[in-house]
Amino acid sequence: MSSHSYIQDPRNNKIFININGELIKRSQAKISVFDSGFLLGDGIWEGIRFHKSRLLFIENHLERLFASAKGISLNISLTKEEIISEINRTLTANNMINDIHIRLIISRGNKITPYQNPNANIGPINFVIIPEHKKTNPEVYIKGLRIGRVPNVRPDSLIQNPKYNTLSKLNCILASIEANNLNYDEGIMNDIHGYVSTCNSTNLFFIKDKAVYTSRGDYCLNGITREKVIQICKKNQIPCFQKNFKFQEIENCDEAFVTGTFAGVIPVSKLENRELKSTLNNSLVYKINKLYQEKIIDYIKVK
Repeated sequence: MSSHSYIQDPRNNKIFININGELIKRSQAKISVFDSGFLLGDGIWEGIRFHKSRLLFIENHLERLFASAKGISLNISLTKEEIISEINRTLTANNMINDIHIRLIISRGNKITPYQNPNANIGPINFVIIPEHKKTNPEVYIKGLRIGRVPNVRPDSLIQNPKYNTLSKLNCILASIEANNLNYDEGIMNDIHGYVSTCNSTNLFFIKDKAVYTSRGDYCLNGITREKVIQICKKNQIPCFQKNFKFQEIENCDEAFVTGTFAGVIPVSKLENRELKSTLNNSLVYKINKLYQEKIIDYIKVK
């Protein structure tokens, strides 16, 4: 079980992938070995959900995409409107309507030789859209996740800004490996000061005495779902605190959950060796997830 557990769909074997505006069959989709993303992880990406013919919270995703691009001095040669147009064209070509997950990737483009300095780049960006029929495995909401602490920490902006959604995910990959070795579904990562920051691929919330706690967000990705959950709590008079705290301050929590674009709000059933109440129908996690689903419905209606 993981935060990205999904139901396999054979339709994905025949999808078209958009590479620099050209629609190519999945089995034939290729990128150059001189691509900056392949060689060095030099690029950015977004995961976007397409639900009931709507790109959910697309404005937020594109805002984050362009902020990440600016943060790494990458010039996106497409406007936000052009990106949306390319996404929709790809979805139409694949006859996709609902339960779609989109990976949008932009690298700095091809290099003349395998060298890290961008002055070795010889062309425009590489722009890729991978849409897949992808529905969350419902078991993840029933069974919940098991999470626990891992040694790998979140860096600061002088090392690698964790707020930028870049292709350089090695520290998160290493944290995933550490979590796997400890039999956790997600690894809890501290920031460089020893405060709880986030999980390796999702944002993290704890619930104690009916109050929600999450990090200040200084060392984690600006999660779109995370932001929506914080808004939901404020709107519905659910106490929600963004603060610095150590694991010892929260290890006796009642509930916990993680958030992400793909699966939304996911309950944590076990915090290391402690059983939590997060998967119960009378839990606060259940209520927050219900409110989040209502927010999605409202978004679709407005659009």
